[in-house]
Amino acid sequence: MTPADLAVLLRDTAAAVLTGHDLDPAALPEAVTVERPRNPEHGDYATNLALQLGKKVGANPRELAGWLAAALAEADGIASAEVAGPGFVNLRIEASAQGAIVRNVLDAGSGYGNTDLLDGKNINLEFVSANPTGPIHIGGTRWAAVGDALGRLLSTQGADVTREYYFNDHGAQIDRFTNSLVAAAKGEPTPEDGYAGDYINDIADQVLAKVPDALSLPADEQRETFRSIGVDLMFDHIKKSLHDFGTNFDVYTHEDSMHTSGRVEQAIAKLRETGNIYEKDGATWLRTTEFGDDKDRVVIKSDGQPAYIAGDLAYYLDKRQRGFDLCIYMLGADHHGYIARLKAAAAALGDDPDTVEVLIGQMVNLVRDGQPVRMSKRAGTVITLDDLVEAIGVDAARYALIRSSVDTPIDIDLQLWSSASSENPVYYVQYAHARLSALARNATDLGLSPDTAHLELLTHEKEGALIRNIGEFARVLKAGASLREPHRVCRYLEDLAGDYHRFYDSCRVLPQGDETPGDLHRARLALCAATRQVIANGLEILGVSAPERM
Repeated sequence: MTPADLAVLLRDTAAAVLTGHDLDPAALPEAVTVERPRNPEHGDYATNLALQLGKKVGANPRELAGWLAAALAEADGIASAEVAGPGFVNLRIEASAQGAIVRNVLDAGSGYGNTDLLDGKNINLEFVSANPTGPIHIGGTRWAAVGDALGRLLSTQGADVTREYYFNDHGAQIDRFTNSLVAAAKGEPTPEDGYAGDYINDIADQVLAKVPDALSLPADEQRETFRSIGVDLMFDHIKKSLHDFGTNFDVYTHEDSMHTSGRVEQAIAKLRETGNIYEKDGATWLRTTEFGDDKDRVVIKSDGQPAYIAGDLAYYLDKRQRGFDLCIYMLGADHHGYIARLKAAAAALGDDPDTVEVLIGQMVNLVRDGQPVRMSKRAGTVITLDDLVEAIGVDAARYALIRSSVDTPIDIDLQLWSSASSENPVYYVQYAHARLSALARNATDLGLSPDTAHLELLTHEKEGALIRNIGEFARVLKAGASLREPHRVCRYLEDLAGDYHRFYDSCRVLPQGDETPGDLHRARLALCAATRQVIANGLEILGVSAPERM
């Protein structure tokens, strides 16, 4: 009996109890929740439904809890139901009913935990979108891990997710990048507002290798040569770094295309239709204050050039025209102003502002031996994705970046995350999977295989704790997807690994010596197989490997 099954049973039982006492069953919430008590002595699950309903239906909550407990105690799969406090009901599940969770996992396999919460939802998930002016810095790396994990998580709930990278190849930063390349090619110092680092010299050399006479070209052609080839080379490096990190995109959209394809003009025309644009001081303005922004925004500057928001408007409209119901933007810590701006833009274009979600990620710091790691050898001024992977590896880097809520700054201790110890969270989880894999191999050598025929034998308290935690997986995924919080999967896996290690230390799985293999051994092997499957499913969502040997 999964928590979802128990919730359905609880609601149906409560409806019958209310009807039987001439109370209105319409007072029941649409979805009833049950929780695992912090203290296992209080039972396997608990509900405060009677407290929720008491005032609504005009009944004493504790008395209502008593009626509910009495009815639940008679239900199949319920070992006991007891009233606690002012109206809580504590429930214990029969081992046979609880064991059904194990069977469900093995039947569902890699699909265990998936739900239809977001079926039919077409989501555009835009993340990283680093400027092609340098390697991806550590903040962008956080989004590379979290964004990819969020996309995987949303997909488990039935959403159709398109991962998109917005390629910022238009504007002043590209001019500064081009100037830096030209200066490097000429052996001149980096321009005052330019980009420094060994990678600039490397790209400049590669441009010259492709076009040996580049520095002999007229100034305009020279700049265009370094701009076009340099940006392509930089973006190739970015894409390779992301791919090697396990993060791939379905769509790459060029900001420049918003301006060259007429999409900016199309967006402005639509805004004129809605009456949300006006002229002042020779510029064209968007009435974003009408929709919650702190000030109106210039769309076309007085010199006739589009402002940055013009591209944002065109890009949002382009996404909606491609059929996306929800556009999620994952932006850096310095982009708080974009929340109101993008929602206002959606509203000004005649859309529900809730078609836009903006997630803001906080800073990441690297620490070694208690001291901050300040700068990259390659990038000159920042720590990059490649630096982090070189220091601790892809799995540890992804896990470390996903493990905390994105609205919290994090310090990554390089010594901790590269260690092979239980203090390292990713090692702790991966070790549990490897240990389970070794157990399965040993069982095969003994001619033993998992069997779900006698799951009612799993009555040990450590077995029960492990089974109930496995049963929480779908709820964790649903909450993580709804709240856009993939870090919940990390914390869950650590708890599950802990429950498994405690179970393994208390319950012998394989027969020893001359002991004859029995139904309990096979049932425990089934529980281990289910645990292994759930850990593998969770690590897959995080984009972290599930090793069979360590």
